[in-house]
Amino acid sequence: MSDKEFTIEDLKRILLEGAGADEGVDLDGDILDTDFEELGYESLALLETGGRIEREYGISLDDDVFTDNRTPRTLVAAINGYLEELVAS
Repeated sequence: MSDKEFTIEDLKRILLEGAGADEGVDLDGDILDTDFEELGYESLALLETGGRIEREYGISLDDDVFTDNRTPRTLVAAINGYLEELVAS
């Protein structure tokens, strides 16, 4: 496993840096299984988020990473999968 793990806190930070947060959305609440659209993040915000993750972690994400992973929990797991692949190669 990579020594650099992607956490929910990393995701929250990157979401806030790139797109901010909708009024009334508490990213500090229990959001792990909440759809990104319900959190106020639509395709453009998620594209920005993906770009920031790629630059910060030195990985290349598949185009469908956000359509396949609609919640923070599944996205964090997917990003960690990319990081594990990076270390293995």
